[in-house]
Amino acid sequence: MPRLAYLASLVLAMLPTALPAAEKRPNIVFAFADDWGRYASAYARIDGPGTISDVLHTPNFDRVAGEGVLFRRAFVSAPSCTPCRSSLLSGQHFWRTGRGSILLGAVWDNAIPTFPGLLRDSGYHIGETFKVWSPGTPNDAPFGAGKYAYERAGGRFNDFSEHVTRMVADGTGLDAAKQVLYDEVLKNFNAFLADRKGDQPFCYWFGPTNVHRKWIKGSGKALWGIEPDALKGKLPPFLADVPEVREDMADYCGEIQAYDGALGVLIRRLEAIGELDNTVIVVSGDHGPPGFPHGKCNLYDFGSSVSLAIRWRGGIPGGRVVDDLVSLPDLAPTFLELGGVAVPSTMTARSLVSLLKSNKSGRVDPERTAVFIGRERHVDNARADYLPYPQRAIRTYDYMYIINFKPDRTPLGDPYRLDGDNLPTDEEVTENTRVTLPDEDAGPSKAWLVGHRNDPRWKPYFERAYGKRPREELYDLKTDPFEMMNVAAEPQYAKVRAELEARLLDELRRTGDPRLIDDGKFFETPPMAGPASNTRAPQAKKKGQ
Repeated sequence: MPRLAYLASLVLAMLPTALPAAEKRPNIVFAFADDWGRYASAYARIDGPGTISDVLHTPNFDRVAGEGVLFRRAFVSAPSCTPCRSSLLSGQHFWRTGRGSILLGAVWDNAIPTFPGLLRDSGYHIGETFKVWSPGTPNDAPFGAGKYAYERAGGRFNDFSEHVTRMVADGTGLDAAKQVLYDEVLKNFNAFLADRKGDQPFCYWFGPTNVHRKWIKGSGKALWGIEPDALKGKLPPFLADVPEVREDMADYCGEIQAYDGALGVLIRRLEAIGELDNTVIVVSGDHGPPGFPHGKCNLYDFGSSVSLAIRWRGGIPGGRVVDDLVSLPDLAPTFLELGGVAVPSTMTARSLVSLLKSNKSGRVDPERTAVFIGRERHVDNARADYLPYPQRAIRTYDYMYIINFKPDRTPLGDPYRLDGDNLPTDEEVTENTRVTLPDEDAGPSKAWLVGHRNDPRWKPYFERAYGKRPREELYDLKTDPFEMMNVAAEPQYAKVRAELEARLLDELRRTGDPRLIDDGKFFETPPMAGPASNTRAPQAKKKGQ
């Protein structure tokens, strides 16, 4: 559909949705895909041609977006699974969640209130399927350590392409093989609904990990008809536009389409039981693509921007594209406000309800002028002595400004075995996340670039992705949307750089970031060096103290 026609359809779609808020509290269904960035056919329509989203067909996400609100600029608090989820559950910057701010070695601080727990205490029936926090069930402590898990029908959906490929090889038809896995999704959801008492409002978290690696090579084309060469000329300029990378991206897109199919299963079930229009459906992902340069574990847009659409026909005007800068922690106070639950003072995020209930498109709230992003430790052995790679960033409409607090360290982990005779094979780099540059997941794109790191044509790509970075990075998004040219040291940007630095550091101080205390001692200390109960971080002094 042409862009103008699509926007016109959104305007028409909002006419029947301007309804008064439902008298009873709405249900909440949160579909949250591991490693799904900002890719869907709905984005292809509003961004125009020439992007990765061009090859995608995501009708169910598009329905949520078209009948609800599509967010153009949604970002995570941290582009790493556990800290992102810690921030989302708690409605806070990730650095305020103690040991929840790292991946391996994470320990949840039960003193931190979470939106599922607060909704449960207010009378909601809560439940989850697959991944909520940390590496996944049974470690989903913020959601009840597996107590509210509904997964008995099976979890094969999490390895979608592997299981479908195997069934097809054994003689099952392609559509029938997919349906086997979608049936498991439905049975898990039905089990959750069966435990609901009467017309009790419910909150369901659907967290599949199929978009996370690994996938079957060639599955994007074999299972979904996505031609890798259809991506030629559409990859961002920091990725090598070569057949191996295009195929890898096509396979990634195939997993997104599989996830979209599961979303359709949930929507159709809500329709069948008459609960669709009284259910707030929120669809998003926890960060950008894994195993691709600039993706997962990077603060750049490719790693930190995500898809986000919200639909509630019974309570918010639909058919809108909102351009405001929003952060996924904003969802926690949003869910609580919609559920009629008081928002704890510890939540630093801002509810999206005013944006959702507005009739406006474009930029709605003039105070939403920036989001804040960062990271600390991802995998434990990325660098010697378990050292993190501490970063904080402020992302405005026009600029991305990053502080790399330890620029002497390697941003994606140490380049193990890339010198000498014991070089890793392509298979090792593809299969073993930790074989080299461990903070970036394994995969064919990483393996290809590692293998071509000394080729004069591709060496700049390797250095840009894995080489050391300066303390400050500044990108002018108006002229450099892919964040390729660091202008932090250029005189004409001195004023902008200083203003963004001051604003970023002020937010870190205001919200008590432990990175500013004792040179980040809390984050610099390996979690295994202290007792597991030591989950709380010291608080930086607030401005004026």
